[in-house]
Amino acid sequence: MLMRAAVLTDFHAPLEIREVEIADPGPGEVRVRIKASGICGSDLKAIDGKSPVVARPPFVLGHESAGVVESTGPGVNGVRPGDHVIVAMSGACGRCRGCGAGRFHLCSGPDRMTAVMGGPPRIAMDGREVRRFIGIGSFAEYAVVREAMCVKAGQDTAFDAMALLACGVITGVGAVLNVARVEPGSSVLVVGCGGVGLNVIQGAVLAGATTIVAADVAEHKLKLAERFGATHTLMAGDLPAQVGEVVRGGVDYAFDATGAPGVLAQAFAATQPGGTTVMVGSPPRGAPVEIDPALLFSSRRLMGTQGGDAAPLRDLPMLVGQYRRGRLDLDGLISERVALEEVNEAVDRVRRGAVARSVIVF
Repeated sequence: MLMRAAVLTDFHAPLEIREVEIADPGPGEVRVRIKASGICGSDLKAIDGKSPVVARPPFVLGHESAGVVESTGPGVNGVRPGDHVIVAMSGACGRCRGCGAGRFHLCSGPDRMTAVMGGPPRIAMDGREVRRFIGIGSFAEYAVVREAMCVKAGQDTAFDAMALLACGVITGVGAVLNVARVEPGSSVLVVGCGGVGLNVIQGAVLAGATTIVAADVAEHKLKLAERFGATHTLMAGDLPAQVGEVVRGGVDYAFDATGAPGVLAQAFAATQPGGTTVMVGSPPRGAPVEIDPALLFSSRRLMGTQGGDAAPLRDLPMLVGQYRRGRLDLDGLISERVALEEVNEAVDRVRRGAVARSVIVF
């Protein structure tokens, strides 16, 4: 079957809109007609050759997506053609050590690990295999994914909103609810108010935090942060000192959504004794993080997360419900909707921080 896709043919080069061939779904697989796909910072890292899961092009990028089940392979019984689904970034095997402990985000099943590195061959271009980003490749009209990655979302939710849930929203909200487990009445610092950071703020609101301090270097992002629930905003500088003027002694929880070297240490130092800091944004590989060891003696905790430590089959329906009840703002996250042919211009705007989220719609 032929389809159009945005293909990464070389690092640091514009994506090419090409006609490629996508295979029929195999056993346990589903072919989804993609209706919307968000452009994420992880896609930009792949373009720049900095993604740990993109060794070499060609690749079809895109992973934050939603669509309609077009066809299913043998053995699929959880979804059927016509179902509206969110394509989750991971699908737990249910059999490995991580799954057995209920820590589905740590699934080490062979199918999941193969998918992370691009999945089995399903797309070809000019007779050459094209791999799929995280086993999805949603900058395309169709995607073939494992059944475990398809989460039904009902027929009455907009596809562009559903797409955002798959990565940016579940990562940000999950960092709050699943990782830090923010308590009601607590104080929170969020550094970096892009697509993920705004969802950390929304997660803090859902958790019942009463003081939510947002920090960024861009004033327009701080205005967005206020819209999504920040009670205080800071032009980021000396974060420990700035935060101390808002919350004496530091905040209970801090989240670094930037991945910028040095920011994580500042966020950690802005917490009070016994506080928790979560690294949400991913720093460059091999970049050291220098923490004052004296701060650790006061029972401060430093944690990492991958995708908000989410269990998609549990967390995505919950987030859909919060959206339908008006407790989660997804529409406000979408700065623009673009056609597939406009992907490179949209990537440039995402890179410049000019948008919260750019969504490709089909």
